Amino acid sequence: MIFFAHESAIIDDNCEIGDGTKIWHFSHVMSGCKIGKNCNLGQNVVVSPKVVLGENVRVQNNVSIYEGVICEDDVFLGPSVVLTNVINPRSAVSRKNEYRTTLIKKGASIGANATIVCGYTIGSFAFIGAGAVVTKDVPDYALIVGNPGRQKGWMSEFGQKLIFDSNNEAICSESAEKYSLTEGRVTKIVQ
Repeated sequence: MIFFAHESAIIDDNCEIGDGTKIWHFSHVMSGCKIGKNCNLGQNVVVSPKVVLGENVRVQNNVSIYEGVICEDDVFLGPSVVLTNVINPRSAVSRKNEYRTTLIKKGASIGANATIVCGYTIGSFAFIGAGAVVTKDVPDYALIVGNPGRQKGWMSEFGQKLIFDSNNEAICSESAEKYSLTEGRVTKIVQ
């Protein structure tokens, strides 16, 4: 494996770290996690055992990724994103056998200081706004804002808000890719 780790980073034994990955200052990568190729872990990031990060995942500063979290390829976790793994934590009660899985699907972006309550799925290319609190599953391409998080629209794969016409079609203002909205679900139109 050919990856970069800053001298202040701690990398435990038995980690899988893909080629081209960068691990920055004061980060801790724990035994048993899997990190794909070309990821970037910012300053003060913790990756716990059994966490899975796909390829090209970007984790900004001050994010702790706890056991039970799975990030597919091209996921973005903004600064100080909060991810949980127990629904009802207590200091004096061990609930390690109750960890809930949180799946963050391909291309999803989670903004700074957002909180993702455990046990839910964030859909592909979904966009979670800064400071949002996610308390339920999020559809593919959905834009979620607020506390509790509410859907306020749809986003393209390039992170541009989609405006659907009377035919329930939209064009990304950046990529010119087309999307369709059918029965509350967005799909990209492949040409």
